[in-house]
Amino acid sequence: MNADPADDTPPSTLDSPPIVTVRNLRVKYGKLEAVKGINFDIPRGEVFGFIGPNGAGKTSTIKVLATLLRPTQGVVSVAGFDVQRDPMEVRKRIGYVPDFFGVYEDLTANQYMQFFAAAYGVPFAEREQLVKDLLQLTDLSGKIDAQVDSLSRGMKQRLSLARVLVHDPDVLLLDEPASGLDPRARIEIREFLKELKSMGKTILISSHILHELAHLCTRIGIIEAGELVVEGSLQDIYRAIDIRRSVHIQFVETNDDLLKRVRAIPGVAGVQVEKDRISVEIREDELAVEDLLDAVHALGARIRMFQPDAMDMETVFMKLTEGKTA
Repeated sequence: MNADPADDTPPSTLDSPPIVTVRNLRVKYGKLEAVKGINFDIPRGEVFGFIGPNGAGKTSTIKVLATLLRPTQGVVSVAGFDVQRDPMEVRKRIGYVPDFFGVYEDLTANQYMQFFAAAYGVPFAEREQLVKDLLQLTDLSGKIDAQVDSLSRGMKQRLSLARVLVHDPDVLLLDEPASGLDPRARIEIREFLKELKSMGKTILISSHILHELAHLCTRIGIIEAGELVVEGSLQDIYRAIDIRRSVHIQFVETNDDLLKRVRAIPGVAGVQVEKDRISVEIREDELAVEDLLDAVHALGARIRMFQPDAMDMETVFMKLTEGKTA
């Protein structure tokens, strides 16, 4: 995994005004408060990963953004339009994929897409080519005349993604799009989301499959028991919770003087001598892995192996959460 998933995001994206704004959002179901005053922004063109266990408040938040659920309190806007005051304007600018697929057993994939194209006001003369293009984009051209009910779950998820693109929305709201899919189907969905990301779509994607989001998202929000525990880029989160990374180095020749000089490199928290290598623990807010490599080279050491441990979202999630639900 790259040190920072946002590395391939244009700098202007990170500095742009938010297209999604959530302020002090609270959602109650009777006495149960599912969402407890959360705040976050999503700049245009970003992929925001919404991580949390079942019952954490992810779906409630996404339903508010999709104008399907009225917030108990707070201000939520999409593309400058308030979800309560201007729901129709919001709906023109979003594409929402829920965590389940509706029943359309009497429709073919083509009829299904044509129906939604008509519902979104796509001119009749443009619908046929648009449907063909979207089914090709989602690798479903061969299923254009297949009954929707005959498609595999993975194909249905891709059809859902094709459906939400018929009106070319600015923001995609994807609630557990990989839930229940086999490994191949999850990979296909992930690759398609990467394609949408490269097209400049702003995406909010909720999931509990942490490692998949880590490779896809520019920013992460971890929610537990209705509260946003932390939000930011992966690198920002690693630094905020002081997760240290170990880098395993094997030198052609190791001696006490070399070890002393490695320990003295700013940002090195410790050096452990192992049988055929050393393990260097670094504070990544002070010393990047790449800078450690440069610093070791500058010492004149000859290196046989340089292997940083992978940083993963499971480590972050376990450190930040307690396994609670709302």
